[in-house]
Amino acid sequence: MSVAQAPVPLLEVIDLSRTFGSGANMVRAVDHVSFTVQPGEIVAIVGESGSGKTTLGRLLLRLLDPTSGQIRLHGRDVTTLRGHNELKGYWQKVQAVFQDPFAAFNQFYTVGHVLGKALNVLDKPPSRAERLQRTEAALREVGLDPADVMNKWPHQLSGGQVQRVMIARALIVGPELLIADESTSMCDASLRVTVLNLLLDLRKNHNMSILFITHDLGQAYYVSDRVLVMYRGQLVEQGPVEHVLLHPQHDYTKRLMSDVPLLRGREGITAEPN
Repeated sequence: MSVAQAPVPLLEVIDLSRTFGSGANMVRAVDHVSFTVQPGEIVAIVGESGSGKTTLGRLLLRLLDPTSGQIRLHGRDVTTLRGHNELKGYWQKVQAVFQDPFAAFNQFYTVGHVLGKALNVLDKPPSRAERLQRTEAALREVGLDPADVMNKWPHQLSGGQVQRVMIARALIVGPELLIADESTSMCDASLRVTVLNLLLDLRKNHNMSILFITHDLGQAYYVSDRVLVMYRGQLVEQGPVEHVLLHPQHDYTKRLMSDVPLLRGREGITAEPN
């Protein structure tokens, strides 16, 4: 009788490390981190500033090279990929939304131009008509009217609109994994909930996996299936979100939870995310 093999994770991170400096000045920003992300799963990485979570995100995006360890996508080692030509295929499958949307938005381009350029990562860039079609579809998916924003410059948009444009830019190439690094930290409370619900819709509609990097445990509880707690570059606790956040085992997780309002159920939290 054959034994069924476990499915290959979408993303597998194996003993990943990144150090800066050397000798007495060496900083272990990411220290032997291992975890997986399954298709359609939302995994939150939580921790305070300086915990290493943003450095981990940059490693996974291949914007930084690891000191040691492996990153695998669909079982394929992508750790050694270098340069735009080698990484182009990876970036079709793995996209990101960053904390400051204005910093990620070229101030000299209109919304339509920014989204159109994102399609250049595809092996076969689409025709002008298809480019327009995909741009408009991506904007509608994030709740923006193409006729209203396509020809606008970033300074003509609100912060919430710019963040949605950045999400649309990530979506337009059809990624399998979205890395959202503090993607709501510059939004007001009501818009944060809107963005969180948008991420949940993306998972529902596209079976998209999301790596949600945040310092806000309330937001992690609201959107994620599993949570990874980082402290000084290491994963100190991980597991199903309700188990980790409602019954923390590590002292650091307990300390983080002491600053969060009581959480009730997966349908919502007692207060809007901080």
